[in-house]
Amino acid sequence: MDPELRDLLEETHALAKDNHRMLRAVRRSQWLSFLSTIIIWVVVLALPLYLYKEYLAPTIDKISELSGVSTTTTSGFLGLPTSTDIQKLIDSYTEEQ
Repeated sequence: MDPELRDLLEETHALAKDNHRMLRAVRRSQWLSFLSTIIIWVVVLALPLYLYKEYLAPTIDKISELSGVSTTTTSGFLGLPTSTDIQKLIDSYTEEQ
């Protein structure tokens, strides 16, 4: 094989290996960026819910107990009132008037 041609082949091989190494580094960086973005969004969305449950909800419950406000619980899906709850509310409103 011609020495000049062999040098070109070795140079091309070295460039291909370097390109492969860089592509793997870019893919790894993309995956780490994707995972860190997911973790950050989970924290951003979950932290307020946790803080509400731990600190704000007990405080609101204590204040409502002190002020004498009665809290009614609903028995429907996802805490939504059922038709009987709505009917009771309508009846209590019409009785007041």
